[in-house]
Amino acid sequence: MPTFIEKPSIIEAAGNKPKIIEEFAGKVNTGHSNISIARMTSPQGWLEPGQRPEFEELTVVLEGTLTVEYVGGSIEVNSGQAIVTHSGEWVRYSTPNDGGAKYIAVCLPAFTPDTVNRDEG
Repeated sequence: MPTFIEKPSIIEAAGNKPKIIEEFAGKVNTGHSNISIARMTSPQGWLEPGQRPEFEELTVVLEGTLTVEYVGGSIEVNSGQAIVTHSGEWVRYSTPNDGGAKYIAVCLPAFTPDTVNRDEG
């Protein structure tokens, strides 16, 4: 029988402004350790610390623009586009543009605070 997920769990977000993370599948909401799927709502001007996660992250932007910094540059990912960041790669996400962004993030294996490896300070 399929498992129905009635609603997501709200996960605390890192960064300089409030961002909403709604985990539909993952460690918190369903106990999955091999994948996490979350909807993000990020305000204009949001910036999180850099990170070197132990998981691959596939991100699909639904609305707005997500900026992804990496060693050597940055990429603006607009509505209808996607990006894949790789395990062990330094990245930093932000939404500096008007309106912020809404996007879906899929992490393989699942996101955990212990495996995101955020920059200190």
